[in-house]
Amino acid sequence: MKTAYWKLAALPLALCIPLAAQVPTNIEGMTRKQGDDILNELRQIKQLLMQQLTAKATPPEPPPPARAKINLDGFQMLGAKNAPLTMVEFTDYQCPFCQRFHVASFPELKKQYIDTGKLRFYSRDLPLDIHSNAMRAAEGARCAIAEGKYWQIRDVMGANPDKLDLEHLVGFATELKMDPAAFRACVTSDKFKTQIQADMMEAMKIGASGTPTFVIGKSTPEGVEGEVTMGALPFPAFEEKLKALEK
Repeated sequence: MKTAYWKLAALPLALCIPLAAQVPTNIEGMTRKQGDDILNELRQIKQLLMQQLTAKATPPEPPPPARAKINLDGFQMLGAKNAPLTMVEFTDYQCPFCQRFHVASFPELKKQYIDTGKLRFYSRDLPLDIHSNAMRAAEGARCAIAEGKYWQIRDVMGANPDKLDLEHLVGFATELKMDPAAFRACVTSDKFKTQIQADMMEAMKIGASGTPTFVIGKSTPEGVEGEVTMGALPFPAFEEKLKALEK
């Protein structure tokens, strides 16, 4: 009973009293062995408490960023084909965060990296089920390829995520001097649905859980191998990643 009592009594003081002072020396009937046993138990308690405090004080190391290797043969590219760096965006034209990237970050990326030959940019589709017009917009972008208007209509749709119903899309195509009747027929035919779904499967494969998702890395003969980054980051955050790759 005496040993149990001292175990309980010592717990609140285990971290703030020197061990030598924690062993009672005037308890009637206590032997040297009993005192040594109490001292050893207190040492163990102190060690366990110190380990717990250290674990709480030291945050766990963040997991390393995910990486992906993507084949980009046949996909729409902006920039120099031989650019040393590549960025791929998986986008949903109805996503407000994609709009934020398109309006706030993309212009500087284009000016400082794409137009200067440092970076080539690819756009891939990831229309989310929660956005009723996203798949139609992705179809519209691909329907514009035949008339060489892919990047132009992409710019318009990216800036107007709330205007992606069929009539607005046909209006965008008309403003870009595309054939509105042919464009409407193409969008409503679902002719590119299988290709868009292939992009969606690729996005799932690399772990994309939302839009926009990017793969940023060094260019390879087939495409890119690099880090998976999610979210509409500000331009300086993208610039930091690109500068690190240039070293």
